[in-house]
Amino acid sequence: MKRTILLASALLLCISAMAQEETPTKFKLYGFVRNYMAVDSRTVKGGTHDLYYYMPEDIKLNGEGQDSNDGINWKFVSLTSRLGLDFSGYQFGSMNVSGKVEADFYSLNPTSANLTSGSVSGGSIAQFRLRQAYMALKWNLAENESLTLNLGQTWHPMAVDLPNCINLESGAPFGPFNRSPQAMLHWQVKSATITGGILYLSQYLPMDYQTGGKSVNPFRYGLPEVYLGVGFKYPHFAWKTGLSLLNTKPIREINGAKASGLMTALTVFLYGQYTNGLLQIKAKSALAQSGEHMNILSGYGVSAYDDVANKFTYTPMQDWVSFVSFSYGKKVQLMGMVGYMKQLGTTVDLLDGYDVLLNNAASQNIQQALRVTPTLVWNIGKFQLGLEYDWTIAEFGNPGAERGVRGLYGAGDTHFIHNHRVLCMTKFNF
Repeated sequence: MKRTILLASALLLCISAMAQEETPTKFKLYGFVRNYMAVDSRTVKGGTHDLYYYMPEDIKLNGEGQDSNDGINWKFVSLTSRLGLDFSGYQFGSMNVSGKVEADFYSLNPTSANLTSGSVSGGSIAQFRLRQAYMALKWNLAENESLTLNLGQTWHPMAVDLPNCINLESGAPFGPFNRSPQAMLHWQVKSATITGGILYLSQYLPMDYQTGGKSVNPFRYGLPEVYLGVGFKYPHFAWKTGLSLLNTKPIREINGAKASGLMTALTVFLYGQYTNGLLQIKAKSALAQSGEHMNILSGYGVSAYDDVANKFTYTPMQDWVSFVSFSYGKKVQLMGMVGYMKQLGTTVDLLDGYDVLLNNAASQNIQQALRVTPTLVWNIGKFQLGLEYDWTIAEFGNPGAERGVRGLYGAGDTHFIHNHRVLCMTKFNF
């Protein structure tokens, strides 16, 4: 009995000592109410009632030879409001814990099933969805040296630096855009940060060759995405570079038997930023292989097939995407972006009989595009009023034209389509 009392007393002392090492957690609620009105000169393809704007639609001729997709269309949607909670300040020994839980409203466009049944409400009602949910465990190792482990869903390291604009797509598909569950380690020494970890794709997905759409379980048959990068930050300058390695299994079964073979894709990027007073300039460029999970208009194809082993060899489409962006001002901000994307072709020739499978978020016969977005924002306390003009020109493959052995259209097999969008935003931050 005496021994039991002594053990219990020792345990209580340990718990008391541990409790004394803790500090209380601080919480901060934040969010905004946001409305968008967009007017387009032609039909576009995108998500969230076309507010997440990918590309204009190609020419669609009716029985009288008129382009059905040409003509003014507009939308006014109040569903992109956001609510979040930051927590910080919790200290246990040498470990500091902070993080975020963030959600917003999101709505898919009306589906063909909705339209067939005479109802579009299923695609029009906004749903509350998880946007970010992660914890950051930080250890201060020495003066100007720290180690931070991010666990949970947050921005992909390649996508965290977005251009200066007010549109919902934030520069996509001219730059990587992705938030994923991840375990990401950041080692900071003075002005340098080395980052590495693994990611699981959950909301932004690669294409599935067997369904022709976005994959439901991209890593059920593949491997986690691996990222490694380095960055430097100075008083006025900052730059980052990194690479991502993706492995998936697009074809899992053929003729009733299991198929083997992984599709391997490598993406590299370079980012630079200059800030001086009210002026900020950003630039990012990425060479992406099969970057559709980054909301890039990319994909892949089959380059070889071993019918004895049921093994497929894949070739990713290579895309070059870049943007240059700026912002100047405080109460009245002038900002904008110039973005460019171009498909460079698959790494090797496609196997005869197999076409390249591209991101179906936009028309799959797009080969390159340019977008310019001059923007004006008035900041009146916590209220914001923004006005943006988006001009997009995209190169489409002609009707009946086929992509070549590297997944590209030949000279003379394409045409260009323009779209003019005027976007108005009202936003109240709290």
